[in-house]
Amino acid sequence: MEEKNEKKVSKEDYMEYAIKLAMRGEGWVSPNPLVGAVIVKEGKIIGEGWHERYGEAHAERNALLHCKESPVNSTLYVTLEPCCHQGKQPPCTEAIIKAGIKKVVIGAKDPNPLVAGKGVQILKDHGIEVIQGILEEKCKDINRVFFHYIQTGMPYVTMKYAMTMDGKIATAAGKSKWITGEAAREHVHKQRHKNRGIMVGVGTIIKDNPMLDCRIEGGRNPLRIICDSHLRIPQNAKVVTTAEEIPTYLVTTIEDQEKWKPYVEAGCKIIIVPKAENKVNIEVMLKELGKAGIDSILLEGGGQLNGSFLSSGLFNALQVYIAPKLFGGKGGISPIGGAGILDPKDSIFLKNRKITLLGQDILIESEVERDVHRNSGRSREN
Repeated sequence: MEEKNEKKVSKEDYMEYAIKLAMRGEGWVSPNPLVGAVIVKEGKIIGEGWHERYGEAHAERNALLHCKESPVNSTLYVTLEPCCHQGKQPPCTEAIIKAGIKKVVIGAKDPNPLVAGKGVQILKDHGIEVIQGILEEKCKDINRVFFHYIQTGMPYVTMKYAMTMDGKIATAAGKSKWITGEAAREHVHKQRHKNRGIMVGVGTIIKDNPMLDCRIEGGRNPLRIICDSHLRIPQNAKVVTTAEEIPTYLVTTIEDQEKWKPYVEAGCKIIIVPKAENKVNIEVMLKELGKAGIDSILLEGGGQLNGSFLSSGLFNALQVYIAPKLFGGKGGISPIGGAGILDPKDSIFLKNRKITLLGQDILIESEVERDVHRNSGRSREN
């Protein structure tokens, strides 16, 4: 950020810059939040930082580490309330107090019960002025995954699919490669980098044998999660043979450990959940994945798995890539299967629509308006 006279740079300007810094940690800090910090003294930025990797220093400590001069009597702008508890890193409130910072400007409060206002109070108790709520909605928005995860204990699930303009994800012959162009497919890999896990049904593995990795330079592979109620996944599937390289979870209702054995030996992790209409119980599965530290999932399943999530209501956002093509035919495959919604008044309503052009294709993104998750009160990791 270009340094300007303090009178010309507002609190919102500094917070906007802190948000941009926070976004640099996208894909790397989960299940922790994205946080950016800027230290300003006499109208100049003297230090900046962001939370770069899970388990490493938080944004406030990184900003202090990179200070060009003493931070005594400076102002700290930070997108999320500073932590005040010992975890993988020491409390940031401790570092702020020790540095002699006189004012802290906060974007959003931390919903973590271990923090939740306690960080603010500790700073005030040590004579530091605290201003809250600067660009609050923007600061909350960049951490909607974290806020959801910390409040429910379940991953934030984004249902993603590519379809033609007549709403088909495959022809009547079951063929789908490729519906969208290269720009859209590259965007999907960026989403795989951003999400901690990628989920498909066993039918997708049997049909396509995908690798389910991230193919952008410098990207991070998501954990792979396969819903396989009857454990039908081929032992030579790519996700099984590479499970030692990329963590792979098989979610099943099968309790026979002998049937697990070849998959466990290949490096897969087995999650057992009860049946729900002869399929895996979605809610129990998400709670178990949440316990494993998986805070976000890109759902790339076929129509059957998407239908299960629709009927359960346990997804949070939608990404639809639309190609200017038509397949037609009654036998063309729709993106969401199952029984579906019978009465329009029972629809899953969507909000915050965003439209992006990707080459010849269009991406429409929305969030689910009705969140039916129960609050399970999971605590944030530091």
